Amino acid sequence: MSEHLLSRRDVDFCLFEWLDTERLLESEAYPDLDRATATEILDLAQRIATDLFATHNHRNDAEEPTFDGTTVHVHDDVAPALAAYYEAGLGGLSKPSEVGGMELPATISQAVGMWFSAANAATSGYSFLTHANANLLLAHATPEQIATWVPPMVEGRYFGTMCLSEPHAGSSLSDITTTAEPQPGGTYLVRGNKMWISGGDHDLSENIVHLVLARVPGAPPGVKGISLLIVPKYLPDGTPNDVSLAGLNHKMGQRGLTNCLLNFGENEGSVGYLVGEENRGLSYMFHMMNEARIAVGSGAVAQGYAGYLHALEYARTRPQGRPVDAKDPLAPMVPIIDHADIRRMLLASKAYVEGGLALTLYCGMLVDELEHGDDPHTAEQLLEFLTPIAKSWPSQWCLVANDHAIQIHGGYGYTRDYPVEQLWRDNRLNSIHEGTHGIQALDLLGRKVTMNGGSALMALAQRVQTTIERGIAQGGVTAAHAEALAPRLQRMLEVTAMLWAERNPRTALADATAYLEAAGHVVVAWLWLDMEMAATGDGDFYAGKRMAAEYFFTRELPKVDAMFDVLAAQDGLYLELNDAIF
Repeated sequence: MSEHLLSRRDVDFCLFEWLDTERLLESEAYPDLDRATATEILDLAQRIATDLFATHNHRNDAEEPTFDGTTVHVHDDVAPALAAYYEAGLGGLSKPSEVGGMELPATISQAVGMWFSAANAATSGYSFLTHANANLLLAHATPEQIATWVPPMVEGRYFGTMCLSEPHAGSSLSDITTTAEPQPGGTYLVRGNKMWISGGDHDLSENIVHLVLARVPGAPPGVKGISLLIVPKYLPDGTPNDVSLAGLNHKMGQRGLTNCLLNFGENEGSVGYLVGEENRGLSYMFHMMNEARIAVGSGAVAQGYAGYLHALEYARTRPQGRPVDAKDPLAPMVPIIDHADIRRMLLASKAYVEGGLALTLYCGMLVDELEHGDDPHTAEQLLEFLTPIAKSWPSQWCLVANDHAIQIHGGYGYTRDYPVEQLWRDNRLNSIHEGTHGIQALDLLGRKVTMNGGSALMALAQRVQTTIERGIAQGGVTAAHAEALAPRLQRMLEVTAMLWAERNPRTALADATAYLEAAGHVVVAWLWLDMEMAATGDGDFYAGKRMAAEYFFTRELPKVDAMFDVLAAQDGLYLELNDAIF
């Protein structure tokens, strides 16, 4: 079954042939790691994901969690899978040894996580949120708080959540109304309601550590008045906290991951512990949100990749029809992969999922550069710029791969007899949670391209230009691809400057989603160019890499021209509409 999750050959290519992670493993930063050890960890992740996560993915879809009025129950395949995950030490991945972590490079950790997202998006969601929760506390909590809450999350005894949205406010965090009242002794009493809380209640762990955004008395209005608190389901002495389930949300996909409306402080008030300083909570939460956004993009890649691999096998084994130039109606049928339109969808899907894999692993490499590289400042700028793209581009285009997988299966793809329809539904969430496409577009064009005088955009442009120059020097098809990318990079810089020439956010951001899509295609084209130069070997694998690059440069990259034309026109199409026309 592992051949239907991810391509291990592709993962190894990205890690050890393209990104040269082996050089990082041989550095002083990782004295106890080498390629052999990293390979063993990847083997372990692949095996657990295949044997214990993928085997109940369909059951997750058919048997949603239930609430009996007291307890939320999850079916009995979930807990053993998660127990095996944590018993293997995977709850520690890139965390420090002081809290029981394995201290892996982020690039390796990212690859490990993708096996579980491909195998079972819902069950892996519990551990994904717990990872991000623990990492936030490691970055911003007190030593005492870290000692209390993080080791149990690394061990899998406690799970974690992030509690941002509220029923009336959705993504508009400036409008949250949950309150946190200071108490003698340094605790806070938290009261309010939180909506869309993944992993918010279940029977899988001893405790659930909620990270809750709230307002203290006298806090400034808007996002500058938000604080962050640890509000556990059970207090450190085992006493139940005043946190209750108001209801389960029933989703189209990822049904095995509980999604909850939670009430905090319906009775005496939920006890909370302040993280960091009052009114700085959103900046702390962004540590978790940015990590989660890259992980969401990574999950979108994994689910798209699984759909592509299922479609590839089906196309090779399903006989139907004959070549368009065949004249004998009695001739044997051919596998549908022989038909040009099936090949079109497969090649497009390959370009999307392998490009998405490169994007997310490159972001992992930037995290490693930030911690251990020679130029952490540039790594930080690039990571800031690429985060909204790493979240949104795979959520859009790897979902297209899932769509193609259904289409390749034909009518069977629209039934529950094959896994591709569930993979599409599971993946569809990724363009919504942790910030929708529109929010990522506003972040990219409204903040990332303008911060520090545009230095992050210039850092990206310099790296892309360096790759273009290498590609031109290599000659041949690679040079043609590099020469195709160069004017699109230049156009992106010109359009960005044009949009902000008048410093008017209303007009500059009106078509932000088009900018996000165009910039994403430019970035992925750059990564394809870089991978193409690494794919110089003989054999089908390398030929497939080069052909996917050819597809992206001849079929996908030209799409950005029309998008940049629309952006440059600044026609204000959406700004003055009267809603009566709808």
